[in-house]
Amino acid sequence: MNRQGSERRRALYEAILQLDSYEQCTAFFDDLCTKKELESMEQRFEVARMLQKNKVYMDIMQKTRASSATISRVKRMLADGTGVLGSMITKLDGNGKTD
Repeated sequence: MNRQGSERRRALYEAILQLDSYEQCTAFFDDLCTKKELESMEQRFEVARMLQKNKVYMDIMQKTRASSATISRVKRMLADGTGVLGSMITKLDGNGKTD
């Protein structure tokens, strides 16, 4: 990533870290992203949660309407990514914050 891209990325994540509430966070992302972009992120998050609960592809596809390719990408990311998403899902599910 070039310097300009790196600075933009940092500015975005620093802004996200400044959000104070769920309502402010949803409003921020509603302003920043298209409906389709938000739906895609939400879908991938739900797929990741279901994979962490060892759900099978067919169940995930039926519940989330995600393609098998999307499920495979998310599964690969959970296995080979940074580990932060999986840790966050475990933390949220352990606190009863998501279902």
